[in-house]
Amino acid sequence: MRYLITGTAGFLGFHVAKRLLDAGHQVVGFDAMTPYYSVHLKEARHAILAQSPGFQPIIARLEDMAALERAGEAAAPDAILNFAAQAGVRYSLENPRAYVDSNLVGSFNVIELAARLRPRHLMLASTSSIYGANEKIPFSESDKADEPMTLYAASKKSMEMMGHSSAHLHGVPTTAFRFFTVYGPWGRPDMALFKFVAAIRKGEPLEIYGEGRMSRDFTYVDDLVESVVRLMDLPPDEANRVTAPGVVDTLSRHAPFRVVNIGGGQPVELLRFVDIVEDCLGTPAIRKMLPMQQGDVPRTFASPDLLVALTGYRPQTDIKDGVKKFIAWHRDFYEAEAS
Repeated sequence: MRYLITGTAGFLGFHVAKRLLDAGHQVVGFDAMTPYYSVHLKEARHAILAQSPGFQPIIARLEDMAALERAGEAAAPDAILNFAAQAGVRYSLENPRAYVDSNLVGSFNVIELAARLRPRHLMLASTSSIYGANEKIPFSESDKADEPMTLYAASKKSMEMMGHSSAHLHGVPTTAFRFFTVYGPWGRPDMALFKFVAAIRKGEPLEIYGEGRMSRDFTYVDDLVESVVRLMDLPPDEANRVTAPGVVDTLSRHAPFRVVNIGGGQPVELLRFVDIVEDCLGTPAIRKMLPMQQGDVPRTFASPDLLVALTGYRPQTDIKDGVKKFIAWHRDFYEAEAS
């Protein structure tokens, strides 16, 4: 099959693209190589993808509709996966314009392209941040999610709404998947695990916000990839409507559109997470306890019921095993860089 994937130099887009290329598919990768974090890390990801003859990279911004159209023509995709976005909850407080440009204008462009190309499936990477400070747990896709705590969350909810309206108007089957704190090899340097491991290895203080009382539903990246690949074969339509007892399907009554959580439903308290990182590294952290930052939420907690009902799969990687794999990658990558 043929795929157009945006954000292939990013953490999640890279892993999904690699899985598809390894399976023999054709991938046109679209990425802007923005300097939000190390461009060298992004280039290293793309270099791995470029080892496959089925990979064709295009470097441009989502806001550049002409470039995106060229990518669409080159891909002639059976499916479009939109991972490209301005990521980061806290950065949205510093540079909100980047979220409007990428997550609103850029996502609109991808959705418009899909309406023209009419692939079998459009998949939009959304986020658990949409649930805000929801007090009902676990977070279910049918829960009200209209009180975002950051512009990042607001931009992703807006993307979902644009996706629904386009699916209604143009009939392109569209799935928005809300992922929960994904971690693993090739992760972003601004993510908690990356920052924790880097600080401990350097003997620097570890900044722990919310006094460590926050909890997150950590999802190992391979579990996300497996979930996305399985969902890809299930474009929203009446033929795959879920009727399992106790499971609410978010398949729209007005459009071929569905929202699905990707998370295991096993939140871990931040202090426990630090303990695990220390144990895996064999080195204690210098802990610097700080209050909760503006925009942070006290917990994330996924209900995986709809994902399981649709795909038969539930994210299952043990948190300690996942942390060990990340540490092994971190050591290999940065020691190779230093040599």
